Formats: sequence, structure tokens, C-alpha cells
Amino acid sequence: MAVPAVRRLFATASAAVVVGIVLAGPAAAAASVQPVAAGVYDVSLGRIGAAAGALLGLAGVAVAWLARARPTGCLGAAGGSLGAVAAVAAGLTGTALGGLVAATADGGLGTGNGLGGAYVALLTGLAATALGGLGLARSRSSRRTG
Repeated sequence: MAVPAVRRLFATASAAVVVGIVLAGPAAAAASVQPVAAGVYDVSLGRIGAAAGALLGLAGVAVAWLARARPTGCLGAAGGSLGAVAAVAAGLTGTALGGLVAATADGGLGTGNGLGGAYVALLTGLAATALGGLGLARSRSSRRTG
């Protein structure tokens, strides 16, 4: 029973990545003039969004690791599935933020628009989603067996 849920989770995550890539293409093609690079200490919305997405993904990886290590529930009263669901939600949110920043960045890497952080957010979000899905499958199987 848990295998179709994990497959559905991976299909949803891969669809989110494909949508992010599809949306990033026209945004990247529209930039005909390279913008001026941001300063080292300037805080732009792209940098804030990318950092938030990366931190959400990293938190999701940590929670998924705990949910996978202790499937019977150390993160609440939901029998172990609470941590896995929280990790999946954090991972998908981090992936969505990373995709949004990557799609709307006005330049390449090193311009200060958060594109490097967006790539990190995409990777950590996907890792959190995958680990959370595995933790969710494990918590469901441990609930069934005992």
C-alpha cells in the first residue's frame, strides 16, 4: 500500500521540477541585457528567497533523517508519520522557492540575484522530499507490522 504513495510522491516532485525548468526557459531567454551585478553585502529578494528555500530544504532533510531513524514517532503523537509529512512539505516548499528564484533571476551565477542559492534550494528540497517519502513509507510499514 505504501509503494503507490511513494510513487505518487516522486511523480509529484518530478513534475514540480519539470514545471520549474519549463518556467525558467522563457525567463532566461527574455533577459537580453545583462544586469549590473549586485554588491557583496546587498540583500536582494532573490538572495532572501533562495536562502529561505535552502534552509527549508535543509530542515526537511534533518526532520526526514529523524523520521527515518525513528519511524515509531519521536516527533509527536502522529505515530511517526508527522515528521515524514513535515519533511515532505518542507522539501516541496523549498523546491518551489528554489524554482521560483531560478526562474526569475536576472542574470547568471555570480550576479547576486540568488541563482546559486536557488540551485542549492532545489537540491536540498528534492533530497528532503525523497527522504521524507521514504520515512513516510517506513512509518506506515512499521505501523502495520506492530
